[in-house]
Amino acid sequence: MKNRLGKFLVVAVVGVFMLATGTAIAADTIKLGVAGPHSGDLASYGIPTIKAAELVVKDINAKGGVLGKQVELLVEDDVCKPEVATNTATKLVSEGVHVVLGHICSGATKAALGIYKDSNIPVMSPSATNPALTQSGDYPNFFRTIASDDAQARLEVDFALDVLKLKKIAVLHDKGDYGKGLAEFAKAFLEKDPRAEVVLYEGITPGAVDYSAVVQKIKRSKAEAVIFGGYHPEASKIVTQMRKKRMDTIFISDDGVKDDTFIKVAQKYAEGVYATGPKDVSQNPMAIAANEAHKKTYGADPGAFYLNAYSAAIALLNAIEQAGSTDYAAVTNALRTKDVETPLGKIRFDDRGDAIGVGFSMYQVQKGVYVELK
Repeated sequence: MKNRLGKFLVVAVVGVFMLATGTAIAADTIKLGVAGPHSGDLASYGIPTIKAAELVVKDINAKGGVLGKQVELLVEDDVCKPEVATNTATKLVSEGVHVVLGHICSGATKAALGIYKDSNIPVMSPSATNPALTQSGDYPNFFRTIASDDAQARLEVDFALDVLKLKKIAVLHDKGDYGKGLAEFAKAFLEKDPRAEVVLYEGITPGAVDYSAVVQKIKRSKAEAVIFGGYHPEASKIVTQMRKKRMDTIFISDDGVKDDTFIKVAQKYAEGVYATGPKDVSQNPMAIAANEAHKKTYGADPGAFYLNAYSAAIALLNAIEQAGSTDYAAVTNALRTKDVETPLGKIRFDDRGDAIGVGFSMYQVQKGVYVELK
């Protein structure tokens, strides 16, 4: 017992010394953290990322892993809430993650990023679109495989004005980092265009049962369309209440609404709704293979941001392989300088962390499914 205790103390002292001098003992596995909403109202956005990570890791491990080591998944739920996301990030850091796939919602992502930054951990989101996450320069450890909200808002405004030939627009948002950020861009783009008039700009309270007050404001404003920044739980209620009042006001929203759950909840009232979302890459051979792998493994079609998450997992693990280590500087440099083939196409990341070559398309609910408009 004495000898075993002595050996333990030697190892412990060496471990403390190594940490103090900034030298890490090589881990037995490459640890990939996966953070997002895995329960609650927005779980349909987070669970597809877990499945994407599982499939990518399974494939890579079967081929020998990364740097000759197996990849280990560490999955943590943040419920898309900033106050939970900080705890999620702290836990993943304490568990020794090398890179993180997530978070999903912009507010939760922003809350967690500082923790990862202080620990020199690269983070890549498949869905957090708030422009400030990359444009502020505050988070050099952050990357994403989706375009930012300024591009999304630009597409929504151009579609309303150029394609639908509308003039009077109501802009709504859910007061969150994601929804309000997108709405502010849309409002600014509209106000700069002489063809457009913002007849209503309003924030709503997420989770409310009744949105009849704001629906009535939309009606009184005589808006031809609503541009909404937010997520499907609120959008489905607003659209449903609008249609029950026999309002034919066009509803245009974002990738927070371009989800099958919106259609399932709004049902017949979802018909005709427009929403921006990642470009359709269904003809990409890697996308076809990734989708088929999901169907074979889980017996269902993949959900929201699945291909963006699949691509992010590939990009993160490829960067470690290219860097030859899990060193922060080497991995982030590889992300910015090395192209990688993904279901989204060949991508790499600019100095801000945005994926080069990734963008949005406009979709419309037609006969109960979202269809990309060409």
